[in-house]
Amino acid sequence: MKKLALTLMLACLLAPASSRAQNAYITNASSATVSVIDTTMDAVIATIPVGLAPEGVAVSPDGRKVYVANVGVSTVSVIDTATNTVSATIPLSLFSSPTGVAVSPDASKVYVKNSVFGTVSVIDTATNTVSATIPIARNPNGMAVSPDGSKVYVTNSVSINGAVSVIDTATNTVSATIPVGNVPVGVAVSPDGSKVYVANSSSNTVSVINTATNTVSATIPVGSEPFAFGIFIQPAPRFAGVAGSSNCHGTSVSALATKFGDLDAAAAALRFSNVQGLQDAIRAFCEG
Repeated sequence: MKKLALTLMLACLLAPASSRAQNAYITNASSATVSVIDTTMDAVIATIPVGLAPEGVAVSPDGRKVYVANVGVSTVSVIDTATNTVSATIPLSLFSSPTGVAVSPDASKVYVKNSVFGTVSVIDTATNTVSATIPIARNPNGMAVSPDGSKVYVTNSVSINGAVSVIDTATNTVSATIPVGNVPVGVAVSPDGSKVYVANSSSNTVSVINTATNTVSATIPVGSEPFAFGIFIQPAPRFAGVAGSSNCHGTSVSALATKFGDLDAAAAALRFSNVQGLQDAIRAFCEG
């Protein structure tokens, strides 16, 4: 199976809409660094030393932290995006070969797949320590967290047969194992959490899992050796105000508070990680 030397993750750093910046974080396995690309200029603005052979990378929903899995030293580097420096290094089990990482929607947990041991480490982001280790299966590959944070989906393969392990995050146990295609690698959850898409590298297919039943509802033929999934593109949210008007923001906030009771409830219902993210979306909408 091909080994990826570069991994890309886009992070939207929270700021007023007029000054919002998008940075891409790329792990460079051979040089033990992370390159930071400013996508507004298409230029590298920082190169951050991390651990040996970094591979998996994920960004917290608020854009403040980047988590990097270092295969060669079995650690996770935590990058502070405000300073583009490593603020913490979290040790995992020796020789565990962490290759993938995913962050929960509320940023309280980071999930790291350990390829050698067939486990997932759960990191408490408040303390930057491992709070649980979950046995999965041999050869865990891709990993994705459901939008509500209740499930983690991990692709794994034993011989050529593939499956997806479903982790219940409330109990940190595997609640289901779903057969898919041969050598599943990439995995992604739809924005509404109703479906999981799995790239089966050796089957040249994508399995579609119905999350309500934990069964494959469709198998889609694709090109040769499908490997990874990106982020689902969602339409920009619409709010109650009129874009460009002076009272757009206030009208939109008032309507959301009336409908959901308060902005915290509105943010959760509309699948924003926090109220700040919702406020930023309203500003972007109102500024047209």
